[in-house]
Amino acid sequence: MAGRYTPRRMPFLVISFLASLLVALVLIHSAERHGHRSADSDLEGPQKFHSRPVPRIGGIAVFVAILCGACLAQFSDDGDSHLIWLLITASLPTFVFGLAEDLTKSVSPRRRLFFTAVSAGLAIFLLGGVIHRTTIPGIDHLIAMSPFAIALTVLVVTGVSNAINIIDGFNGLASMCVLMMVASIGYVAFQVGDSFVVTAGLITIGAVLGFFVWNFPAGLIFLGDGGAYLIGFLLAELSVLLLARNAGVSPMFPLLLCAYPIFETIFTMYRRKFVRGVPTAAPDGIHLHTLIHRRVMRLAVGVDQERRQTARNSMTSPYLWVLCLMSVIPSVLWWDNTAALTGFLFLFMASYLLLYWSIVRFKTPKWLVFRR
Repeated sequence: MAGRYTPRRMPFLVISFLASLLVALVLIHSAERHGHRSADSDLEGPQKFHSRPVPRIGGIAVFVAILCGACLAQFSDDGDSHLIWLLITASLPTFVFGLAEDLTKSVSPRRRLFFTAVSAGLAIFLLGGVIHRTTIPGIDHLIAMSPFAIALTVLVVTGVSNAINIIDGFNGLASMCVLMMVASIGYVAFQVGDSFVVTAGLITIGAVLGFFVWNFPAGLIFLGDGGAYLIGFLLAELSVLLLARNAGVSPMFPLLLCAYPIFETIFTMYRRKFVRGVPTAAPDGIHLHTLIHRRVMRLAVGVDQERRQTARNSMTSPYLWVLCLMSVIPSVLWWDNTAALTGFLFLFMASYLLLYWSIVRFKTPKWLVFRR
């Protein structure tokens, strides 16, 4: 039954891709007009790795493309169009206040998280996607009561959205990771016959892919907070909806699927609070992706000249794509097998920690360094 949905739904991917591609191109070529507000001109911060001011409003291209996908669904009398509009409506608070930060540089992280939580709450109210099962001892007993289930859902959606923003540090890093994860969600939705999640997934993939073309490798435009929070919210919400609407999907599937950004966030919070003794929201320069850029790519590419800086930035991302695939591939292969997914989750966490501590202690494995 699911198979018949795919051919007639592929135009959603094409339309959103073209819309994102063209809007991003317009934003890039009009940067001189809006750059005083939209450009990321801070080149000195601990998480700044570009050598020139770049527009950080790529989220506009992604959002417009998703609107185009929704319009196509509406005009083609797609049965899921109303659900797509409700998903877009729910995403508005997190996108708008993320974009406000991109343009004003004055919206605090706490406020952005608050409005992401508002979006998560709206999605629960409008779409009914609530986490009612986790297979984690003790948690399932609590979330049998609606208030706890709602609170957990809001926490998860807000956390994943913020996690994507955290890993958004290099050309193509966050966008490609989200592409792989949303494609996986779409595949599983196809397997279980969930046409809404398939359609929403295709629209999201096209929108992110159109932006990716201009972001990697040249870094002509950035997602910004608006874009990062938006695609993080869509990733999280589609994961929750897939789980809530399909009993055959293991609760461990979305957890393993999003293991890289989730574990990066949890480990960062632990490292800042208990190792360095600083606030968990304080920026620093020792994320795993930052360490790979500074200690692996420095050896492979060098540090001088703007061209080399851009190369170091872009060449950092594929290392993290491979890491992300370590959780994405098994999650897709064993999406209905909780035991297998749990085992791969622990394997991923162990691999992450081993890699992190090897690099932070200046013991980078030689096979990681490909000299040019």
